[in-house]
Amino acid sequence: MMAAVLCWFVVLQIFGTNERDKKTIEQNILYQGTFVWEKSDGSREQIEVPGRYELSAKETMVLVTQLPEDYDEKALAIRSSLQEVRFYVDGVLRAEYDTSDTRLAGKNSASRYVFCPTTEADVGKEVRIELKTNTAKYSGVVNAVYCGDKAEIWEYIFAEHGLETVIAFFILFAGIVTVIFSIALGVVYRTKFDMEYLGWCMIMAAGWMVGESKLRQVLVPNATVLATLCFVMIMLGPLPIIYYIDSMQSGRHQKLFWIAEAAAIVNFAVCTILHLSGAKDYIETLPIAHVILAVTLVLILGTVFYDMYHGYITQNRFMVVGLLIAVVSVVVESISAYFVISISGIFMGIGMIVLLFFSLVRTIRNLQKMESRRQRQEMRKRRKQMETMSLQMMQTLSTTIEAKDEYTRGHSHRVAEYAVLIAKELGWSQKDISNLRNAAHLHDIGKIGIPDTILNKPTKLTEEEYAVIKEHTVIGAEILKNIRLIDHVTEVARSHHERYDGTGYPDGLKGEEIPIHARIIAVADSYDAMQSRRIYRNPLGTAVIYNEILNNRGTQFDPEIADVFLKLLDENRLVINADYKGIEDEYALPAVESEIEKFISNVMTTMRTQEDSEGFDFLTGLPMRNRGEKLAAQFMQQDDGYLVFLDMDNLKKINDIYGHKAGDRALKLLGSLLLEFAQHSVVCRLGGDEFLMFVPNVSKEKISEIVRSILQKFEEQKEEDMEIRHASISAGICETTKGASFEECYTKADKALYYVKQNGKGDFFFYQQMEQEQKTDQGTGRDLAMITKALRESGNYTGALDLDYREFAKIYEYMNHLGERYKYHCYLVMVTMDTTPDYVMYIENIERALESMEQAIRQTIRKVDICTRYSSMQYLIILFEADETKIPKVMDRIFTQYYKQYDKSNFIPKYEYILIMEEKEEQ
Repeated sequence: MMAAVLCWFVVLQIFGTNERDKKTIEQNILYQGTFVWEKSDGSREQIEVPGRYELSAKETMVLVTQLPEDYDEKALAIRSSLQEVRFYVDGVLRAEYDTSDTRLAGKNSASRYVFCPTTEADVGKEVRIELKTNTAKYSGVVNAVYCGDKAEIWEYIFAEHGLETVIAFFILFAGIVTVIFSIALGVVYRTKFDMEYLGWCMIMAAGWMVGESKLRQVLVPNATVLATLCFVMIMLGPLPIIYYIDSMQSGRHQKLFWIAEAAAIVNFAVCTILHLSGAKDYIETLPIAHVILAVTLVLILGTVFYDMYHGYITQNRFMVVGLLIAVVSVVVESISAYFVISISGIFMGIGMIVLLFFSLVRTIRNLQKMESRRQRQEMRKRRKQMETMSLQMMQTLSTTIEAKDEYTRGHSHRVAEYAVLIAKELGWSQKDISNLRNAAHLHDIGKIGIPDTILNKPTKLTEEEYAVIKEHTVIGAEILKNIRLIDHVTEVARSHHERYDGTGYPDGLKGEEIPIHARIIAVADSYDAMQSRRIYRNPLGTAVIYNEILNNRGTQFDPEIADVFLKLLDENRLVINADYKGIEDEYALPAVESEIEKFISNVMTTMRTQEDSEGFDFLTGLPMRNRGEKLAAQFMQQDDGYLVFLDMDNLKKINDIYGHKAGDRALKLLGSLLLEFAQHSVVCRLGGDEFLMFVPNVSKEKISEIVRSILQKFEEQKEEDMEIRHASISAGICETTKGASFEECYTKADKALYYVKQNGKGDFFFYQQMEQEQKTDQGTGRDLAMITKALRESGNYTGALDLDYREFAKIYEYMNHLGERYKYHCYLVMVTMDTTPDYVMYIENIERALESMEQAIRQTIRKVDICTRYSSMQYLIILFEADETKIPKVMDRIFTQYYKQYDKSNFIPKYEYILIMEEKEEQ
């Protein structure tokens, strides 16, 4: 309502009835005397003022008047139109306006009001006014002559011409605000607003209107420069107009507008040169600028109607109305320059205001759309950030699990990157590749539910432990079953250990029943496992890995994916950044969410530290079995050294006689002695009375000195405690080389320990020395003879082998007793699983082969016969009351059954046997 009232007020003030007594004012201000034109030929002619008369350029027009008898005014005034003006009173020069000596360029003085002071003493005197211009258009132009007080004359001028000046300053202010507002919006929204160009159009239009204002000599000290600015604005006016329209049209007609832009710029340059050289004033070249402006307006209207016709303008059609009004106003002002002497610019001002109003409406609508679009983008970004945060949290858990073991650290990241390379080679889309990468990062998250004692066990896994390990796929799928952020993540976690031939786990899927994502990750997972160092072996060579993947193509791996991977391997394109840097960055997490991610990581680290602290034996101060074996295996992968297996003799006897506190003191004493060497070696308590020690980078003499020192100190210090004086220390030592198998060395050290126990206890012995002293044949036969001798002499075994073997020893002792009493012929058979020279020791295949061999043995031998696992690659069998001639047939049946269950040829079983009661070995 207020806007309507304001508009009503402005319209009536502009177009309504003028209630001032204009006639009276004009009679008092306008000079009422008569003027005579004194021509150059001496003739005189009375003329009307104001008026326009025929006169050539550069010719002076002389006007003469006689001041009336009642004249008492203080000044006479006339407005020059690019004219030099001189006032003579009674033949004396009293006022003059001529800039020929002060202006920098141009032929004419700028238009302005010239005042001549008068007094009552001038009554009846002759006043002579001389007007001269160098431009034919303004030669002979005589404007109104004013008389009166100078302030009253200015008041009258302002009343007549002040409105357009006010409008000009309003447009100038609006233009400046529009430009600043548009630039600010552009900074905030990071885009260009076309309203900025409209602002420049308004500033240039306002500059032109101010330059044409009748009040310009009051506004600025140098009116000549301001007058020149008018022409500059007209010549450069097409540029912001073109930029504004081109921006609105999104550059559809840019090439067409370039022509108009070039014409305007060239015209400005040429006209400026002519103006500065004095050849042509701007006023004389103005028609060319008007033509260019007219052509520009025609182009604008043509392109606007073209866009409307072809449907480019579907919204904000009201802008066409505003544009038409502005164009019409400019055309009216341009045409009026050729028909009137005085130009007000009020039409252009109104047109600019109307266009500004429509443009503001359009800009506000655009801002609403942009803000709505920004909010939607922000919501999408926020949702993506939440998804990213969730992914990082899950990946943090996965990374923390891997961090428990330096050999698997970064495994998921590397698997993800290898999987990405495969997917790219298969031509997957970027979205599917990103999804695969995220799923791969979480493929082993189920290991969070597997005990560390199994995950980090450096020796071979039992059947039960291997079954627990296989559960990580099911656990992972259960953890991820409600995750909707990553497609196929549950399938990947569950099925990445499935085999293409259907023999994998947990579901035994076959061929394309296995999800494609899981098939890809299966190849990437196996490759990273083979090319990474493990606690039980060094990294495998590229050629070995290549052959392994090639040989398992179609059995373990999808043939197509295997071929793609082998191609990448051949072309050396399996290059990744092994350092995990987190999720990309387009959706960087806010600080709070990053803190959450760090918090989870710290919590998991603290939990892991707590788990590590629980891995220490508080009685002896030594690490427990799992931690110690893991550290020893790690050291063995890095350095040569000696693995020492220690056992406290007679601990059970001490506990039975003096109680467990006495036994604890004996264990604590040995622990304190071992701790003296913990700084440069690995020591741990295996459990009960057994301890393990690995000393890197020492000679045989040095390790002998260390072990001898431990045994001697124990003997000396136990004498101070009478209840533990029966305790002694036995030790078996195995020399190790860098990268040696921990399990094999562990078994050898245990055998050396057993040798010591069977030969007096309280001493130490080297496995390599035991090999040299053994007089039996080379190979497993030597071990078989040693085992037979040891078991024959004493079935009471107190080493570190599994319970199955200890029970086997008891049964062996019983068999030996039967043989001595009843002369039964019992045979001890050792089955060894050898590998082909080019075969990779892949843990899953080893376990499958050994499981198949054990099943074959148990299915073939009789119920009275006995079987046990002796080492990582060997089984022991007792054949009771067997016919020696039939032993080869029995073993053939076992091996035939084995090959039925395990159809690969990478393991070659062989056997040796010996008669339990005889010293000679038969084969």
